[in-house]
Amino acid sequence: MEVKSRAALLSILSNSLLTTLKLFVGIFTNSVSILSEAIHSGLDLVASLIAFFAIRIANKPADEDHHFGHGKYENVSGTIEALLIFVAALWIIYESLHKFFQGGQMQGFSLGIIVMGISALLNYIVSSHLYKVSISEDSIALEADALHLRTDVYTSLGVLLGIVIMYFTKWFFIDPLIAIIVALFIMKEAIEITKRAFNPLVDSSLDEEEEQAIREILIQHSASFIEFHSLRTRKSGSEIHIDLHLVVPKKWSIEKVHAVCSEIEENLKTKYTYCHCLIHAEPCTDVIMKNEDCNSSEGKGCPYLGKMKKD
Repeated sequence: MEVKSRAALLSILSNSLLTTLKLFVGIFTNSVSILSEAIHSGLDLVASLIAFFAIRIANKPADEDHHFGHGKYENVSGTIEALLIFVAALWIIYESLHKFFQGGQMQGFSLGIIVMGISALLNYIVSSHLYKVSISEDSIALEADALHLRTDVYTSLGVLLGIVIMYFTKWFFIDPLIAIIVALFIMKEAIEITKRAFNPLVDSSLDEEEEQAIREILIQHSASFIEFHSLRTRKSGSEIHIDLHLVVPKKWSIEKVHAVCSEIEENLKTKYTYCHCLIHAEPCTDVIMKNEDCNSSEGKGCPYLGKMKKD
């Protein structure tokens, strides 16, 4: 099984276990904060399932109906996950406010502490692995899943601390308050994931840091062309799409221009594994073309070759 799919499957298994444990313990202890964590883990499970199938689809090659591949299925997955999380957070707040005003006591403190401790430890291990794979494979679906679980680590520790405080103080109103804090964490998580997942769906360009890295790679090859312009970038799942215009001496052969373009494309792919680059070559039509030497097939007399113009 492919690396990303294995990571997503691991998340499914861990979330299934934690959702079951938290649900059982939440009902037994009558704790809304533990039940809110069960809901959180349940949504993580749904998100993991969505991510798993989205990754399987996104890895399919381009076909007659999807000429640019299926990469954006990962972004759709991340957006759906974010919406699910946001709805769950609102539900937790509603239930917590209800219990806060209605009152209620908690029991089975030791069991609650054990389950929250197990949850924090297991989610830390799994989220660390998912995040590592998401970086190496550039997967927004796995990154969203890792972010879910890492937030679950913090919220589980918060609930654990609340249970300890209730055990010693009997301040049971802390239980719904912690659940509301958990919900606010979840909302923040949903907003962050939505931003990262949704932007590629509307073909937003890469951030300035990434585009600058692309420019620097192009500059490394500046001795082989006059200038480049109209650089455009976008992302689709883990795939990066780059296109630009490259100005070369007018008399260069198609073979020579192709060799330059191929060299640039290969260099870009060493940095971006899943990179699709389209270069539109243009002949130089500047006043420099009046120079007869510049019209040679080697472009030896071109005064601009190797001295790229600044944008």
